[in-house]
Amino acid sequence: MLQHPPSPVRRTPLAVLLALLLGALLLAGAPTASADDPHGPNDPVRLVIATAGLGWEDIDPGTTPHLQCLADRSGAGAMNTTSTSVVSTKRQGLETLRSGYRGLAEEAPRTSGIPHPAKDQWEQLDVPVTTMDLDGPTSAEVTAGDGAPEGPSGSAYTEIADALEGGDLVEVIAPPIPRTHGPAREEALTSLDATVGAVFDELGGCGAADLPRTLLVSVAATDPEHPEAVEHPGAVASRTAGLQVALDTAFPGQALTSGATKQTGVVVLTDVLATVLTSHDASADGLIPGQPFRGADHADPQQLALDRSQAAAHVDAATVPALGSWFLLGVIGIVILLVPPLARRPRLAAVGRALAAIAPLALPVGMFASLVPWWRAEHHTLALTGVVWAGCALASVLVLAGPWRHHRLGPVGVSSALVALLILGESAIGSRFQLGSPLGAQPISGGRFYGLSNHLYGMVLAAVLMALLCLFAVVRTPRARVVWTVVVGALVAIVCVAPSMGADFGSMLATIPAFGLLALLVSGTRPRLWHLLALGAGGAVAVLGVSFLDWLRPPEDRTHLGRFIDELLSGELVSVVVRKLAQNIAMATGYWALALVLVLAVLASIAILMPRRLRWRRLAALDVEHPASYRVRVALVVGAWVGYAANDTGPVLVAAMLGIWLAYLPAVLPAPQAAADAARENA
Repeated sequence: MLQHPPSPVRRTPLAVLLALLLGALLLAGAPTASADDPHGPNDPVRLVIATAGLGWEDIDPGTTPHLQCLADRSGAGAMNTTSTSVVSTKRQGLETLRSGYRGLAEEAPRTSGIPHPAKDQWEQLDVPVTTMDLDGPTSAEVTAGDGAPEGPSGSAYTEIADALEGGDLVEVIAPPIPRTHGPAREEALTSLDATVGAVFDELGGCGAADLPRTLLVSVAATDPEHPEAVEHPGAVASRTAGLQVALDTAFPGQALTSGATKQTGVVVLTDVLATVLTSHDASADGLIPGQPFRGADHADPQQLALDRSQAAAHVDAATVPALGSWFLLGVIGIVILLVPPLARRPRLAAVGRALAAIAPLALPVGMFASLVPWWRAEHHTLALTGVVWAGCALASVLVLAGPWRHHRLGPVGVSSALVALLILGESAIGSRFQLGSPLGAQPISGGRFYGLSNHLYGMVLAAVLMALLCLFAVVRTPRARVVWTVVVGALVAIVCVAPSMGADFGSMLATIPAFGLLALLVSGTRPRLWHLLALGAGGAVAVLGVSFLDWLRPPEDRTHLGRFIDELLSGELVSVVVRKLAQNIAMATGYWALALVLVLAVLASIAILMPRRLRWRRLAALDVEHPASYRVRVALVVGAWVGYAANDTGPVLVAAMLGIWLAYLPAVLPAPQAAADAARENA
């Protein structure tokens, strides 16, 4: 009996449903600030108090009562002040307040994208601007009684009050806090607190109901005596910067956030200009990277800001011991599997495969380490190490205890799938755990605060392809393999590029070619040049389409995908491409370790595609046993180097992929004796 193909009409509801679902995923907002009123009040900013070196650990009711009073009636955030030098300086931060770009423009590399000369965007305001520099020797004088200033400095506070009463926007440059601990820092905190208190006393006190909208921001990590020594592009600083204090009285009792970070309790110094301009209904002259402050509901915003600061300050030093101690298990496993006398012992080889399979689990587990406030412990490194080992132990039970353990490729397949799912899942729910976690977005560096960074995408792509290699050992029909490849590739693509999830522009340019090529290979179709060109064009069209959809949203909700369309429309496409390429090349040539990794990656790419010519018998035997293995490795190499070319930190992406496969590949190779037998049969 003839069976008619399904009617196109029957397919329409499903197609419409899938289109609506995809549209919802792509247009869903990235982590929002507040469900009730994410944008906060529209009161114009009237007073900006700028200092340097003020961290959240410095604010205390006993030692800084005026700062504490201001924090209690303000929105609180930990602020990134990264600049063009290793450690940001007050001089740079003050320029950033006016220009909206990381200063100093005159010393920034030509490929940084920072306009030169710097523009004073406050000129766009329709109100007069008064600047009062209180960072002088007389401004710190206080009486022994109530802390009010005396002498010549007292008139300055009156001038501030008069300017505010006259409708001016007042910028107050307050004394900085030195980075060194000791009496000098305590005296500086007392001086700064007295200065802030004196300003508010002239306005009726910190608790005054009619206090004008005030921003207090620590614009830099330090104010060195000789800033040019730190700001010089070739300078090397002995310490890294920490997150600084940001307060906005427009959001009392809330945590500050912005469209630039999309993380509750974290903002960027470049957001201050956008906040000032937006509050006065003014627009910047040209594009600026910052977004206005917003308020997000939180039970304890100040504690959140302190947690963000402490986690960011301690995570780098604790990451290598925490993850490295677990990776040592993988190193032991790899040695067992690659040393023939050891690999020939079945029981010892089984131990080696198990250790190699569970080693990469530290990567996704580390992403979720912020679930436990390890930074509050007395010994940060031990606490983080304990969190990582506990999480990895639980995940290892899943990898090694299931029924798949009886198949040589089973534990590796489950482990690699788990790595990819956890990393993608963290991005899919809004990157809520990355901050303060190893390998997550680090707010001190300020490169990215949400979504999939290039090293995370490299891990995902490598882990997914390894999972497919293991899956194809049991899924053997071409049609089933194509379906799995397309479905998994679509899932990766959606999570990677959706603005509410990964928001990664370059990932789509690599994902579609890699999985599209794999689908062709496992289907038995011989790829031709037009196939490859079509896949590349498809990736470009897809990411531009998503970027355009993101651009249609309000500016404060856009990710860098939508802002790319802004740059495209403003004629900055060429400069953006040149800047990205320059950053990619500079990373490869400026860091010898990454350069070495790239050389090893090139050699590894050649080796895994030529196992017979290089007499890599065990890998050749794997191809005989599972021919789809070679096809997966072709897609891996293509995805790695397309991803390298399409991203500004491509070397990091390639390094991540190399690390994942270095752990997993030895665990899926046949035993040396089996490889030798296969070689004799094919001789």
